[in-house]
Amino acid sequence: MIPRRPLGRSGLQVSPLCFGGNVFGWTADDATSFSLLDAFVDAGFDFVDTADVYSRWVPGHAGGESETVIGKWIARGGRRDKLVLATKVGFEMAPDRKGLSAAWIERAAEDSLRRLNTDHIDLYQSHTDDASVPLDETLRAFDRLIRAGKVRAIGASNHTAPRLAQALETSAAAGLPAYQCLQPLYNLCDRAGFEEALEPLCRDKGLGVIPYYALAAGFLTGKYRSEADAGKSARGPNTIRKYLNPRGLAILAALDEVAARVGRAPGQVAIAWLLSRPSVTAPIASATSLAQLRELLDAATLTLDADALGRLDRASA
Repeated sequence: MIPRRPLGRSGLQVSPLCFGGNVFGWTADDATSFSLLDAFVDAGFDFVDTADVYSRWVPGHAGGESETVIGKWIARGGRRDKLVLATKVGFEMAPDRKGLSAAWIERAAEDSLRRLNTDHIDLYQSHTDDASVPLDETLRAFDRLIRAGKVRAIGASNHTAPRLAQALETSAAAGLPAYQCLQPLYNLCDRAGFEEALEPLCRDKGLGVIPYYALAAGFLTGKYRSEADAGKSARGPNTIRKYLNPRGLAILAALDEVAARVGRAPGQVAIAWLLSRPSVTAPIASATSLAQLRELLDAATLTLDADALGRLDRASA
């Protein structure tokens, strides 16, 4: 039995690894996506994260592709009752379909529910901050969705510490639902942006943390070690190139060393490092094959000793 972790104070319990649904309908077609979701649930995991905007960046896509694939999986017998299903709103779907206004949140939620083929979203997240809309308006829209039974809990992604704190204060002052978790960019390569101010805030306020890019867009698996390798990335060479520097290569060397010692793959060690962080609930990572998925799932059972954690901390400091 895979142990569950509390997602902040939401009342939701989630598996210690979250499947990143950005690949569904993009680098994983319907059949592959269905097999990945089946295997994920069969292995005892339950937490799946997507967003309305996935995968609008692909030529010919309009957004909603990932949610639609999940909805098809549910319709063909996928076990909705076995999932803690998270999605997001806020990034631009079209010039008039973006942000965190009440009108757009309520419309976007209905669109997501329809695409996902479900009557409720377990975790609905503000995908990015929207300073043009009063926080009170955004939170009241979420409140209406929760009261209607369409959303169970809310979270934030890509928020600065001051804005997240302000949102939490607004919720407390007005008696409105509060963000129960944060989805930040966080991994061995990207540490400072989360650890300096967001991590202390999340720990102080009891928020869950579900980091995205847990494997730094695949860099921490070790498959990108040179400029030539960067061109293999479906996410774009520039995403990988920002890690191809002396610090990034030192992190890979530390991962290689620890991985050899514990008999695991570098990517598994990178996930285990995140799971060792006291603030982290469940890292988000994606897979496009069953072999990749099995490797990710095995990482959730890997516990690193103090020497291994110290080696990784020093390399990535």
